[in-house]
Amino acid sequence: QVQVAESGGGLVQAGESLTLSCSASGLNFRDYTMAWFRQGPGKERERVACIVYGGGPPDYLASVKGRFIMTDDSAKHMVHLQMNNLKPEDTGMYYCAAGYGLMCLPRPASDFTKWGHGTQVTVSS
Repeated sequence: QVQVAESGGGLVQAGESLTLSCSASGLNFRDYTMAWFRQGPGKERERVACIVYGGGPPDYLASVKGRFIMTDDSAKHMVHLQMNNLKPEDTGMYYCAAGYGLMCLPRPASDFTKWGHGTQVTVSS
């Protein structure tokens, strides 16, 4: 049984950093693409970062490129999202998701079938 769980959210001030972690048990990282999504208040869900095991650098949402870093630790079945220079517009619920197959682009959110419950990130100005 696949279980995905996020941790590490919290309340920070603008300019500060936060690292999210995602544990994905019951799946083989070599068969799945892992991604971070977020949904801010009154906004649609958007994919923040995506990584394929052994597939080169992660893919990032334009607004977080250069500030966020996604890494994977396949041995521990975990992925992380280091978020630097956070802005109030980064506020939202952050979700970790897994999709079968090794591809980030192009791929709709519905293609990611394993989701965590989310962790809240709030950035105050």
